[in-house]
Amino acid sequence: MINKEIIEAFSVVAKEKNIDRTNLSTIIEDLFMTMIYKKYGEDRENFSVIVNMEKGEIEIYQEKVVVKDVVDPVCEISLEDALKVEPDLEIDDPFIDILSPEDFGRRLINTAKQHLSQRIRDIERESIFDEFNKKVGEIVVGSVHQIQRDRIFVNLDQAELLLPKSEQLPNDRYRRGESVRGVIKSVEFTSKGPEIMLSRSDNMFLERLFEMEIPEIEDGIIEIKAVSRSAGDRSKIVVYSSDQRIDAVGACVGMRGSRIQSVVRELNGEKIDIINWSNQPEILISRALAPAKPINLYIDEERPYVVAVFEDEELPIAIGRNGQNIKLASDVTGYTIDAVKKTDYEGITTEVVYLDELSGITATQLEILSKNEIHTGDDFLDAEKSMLLELKGFGEKTIEKISAIIEEKISSLEVEVADTNLEQVEE
Repeated sequence: MINKEIIEAFSVVAKEKNIDRTNLSTIIEDLFMTMIYKKYGEDRENFSVIVNMEKGEIEIYQEKVVVKDVVDPVCEISLEDALKVEPDLEIDDPFIDILSPEDFGRRLINTAKQHLSQRIRDIERESIFDEFNKKVGEIVVGSVHQIQRDRIFVNLDQAELLLPKSEQLPNDRYRRGESVRGVIKSVEFTSKGPEIMLSRSDNMFLERLFEMEIPEIEDGIIEIKAVSRSAGDRSKIVVYSSDQRIDAVGACVGMRGSRIQSVVRELNGEKIDIINWSNQPEILISRALAPAKPINLYIDEERPYVVAVFEDEELPIAIGRNGQNIKLASDVTGYTIDAVKKTDYEGITTEVVYLDELSGITATQLEILSKNEIHTGDDFLDAEKSMLLELKGFGEKTIEKISAIIEEKISSLEVEVADTNLEQVEE
């Protein structure tokens, strides 16, 4: 029978597209109701369609009223014709007529098949979109299906994922049929269906790899605070553990580097700097600038902005190739960092604090210190404490008081110089 053929044909398509049988049944019912409306008019409500997927049957019922003289054959049946089917019927009794799908003709049924195929494609697209939209930020593994100059198509189950050139690693090489791992970066619904973007260069990919390789991160014992990447070349990742017993950096590295090496291999040799987080900006920034070591940091918290001073020979290391190191350090700390040579950043160490210019030191104390060749703040701070204690009138409290006066003055001068140099660097 044609109705069984229809269901079998529809079932094959639905199975291929992973469409639920219940959903398929509803779709077929809706399609045949559409066919009924096309043939008899949309204002007809005396029809119903029942689809039995188990038996492979489509039953179409047309409810009519028994009348003496038929005016509307779609809704009425003559008593004479009704009695031929059911001898006990009377005028105004309901009569149920059973229609066959053949009654609608091959052409209309073929049109229904086309509509069904389109509807199944729409459901499939919606299903794929919903499935992968929930997976944004997750790592998946697919098979390379097609390679183009600017992108790669990856198959995963019934879905096709897009890996653009911009989301690949520079050293990645692909062959058709090979497995490729990446993170679901975005899912958009377009006129052509869902567009699922895969990425291997996004920060999320590095984060998910760390979660996979380091159980302490997945368990919440270690937290990833920030990530910055120059994909395929170098990355910096800031980690933190609230449990003081846990060495966050050591846990990420693993025994003999086993954990970090797994990540590095997946990223084709990308260098990864693991940084221990600190709530003190100067410590965090210093760690982030490794392998270079700043000798001074002048921080403007409001902006936020930092001038990092390095020994002349260390400056190229601090900046890195094409400014890479300092850019990554800026990204993971949240501070704009400028690196300068020590010789270009003048004034901080050349400022001289003369004792006779300071308030709080008596004339008698100045005279005694002068006789002992102590004229500047540095002279006083560099002097042996035991020697100072031998001076007349210089006890522990006096030495501490004068030291505090000198240090306060030096600090104020450093702030003034730092502000001036900050302005010079910006210019």
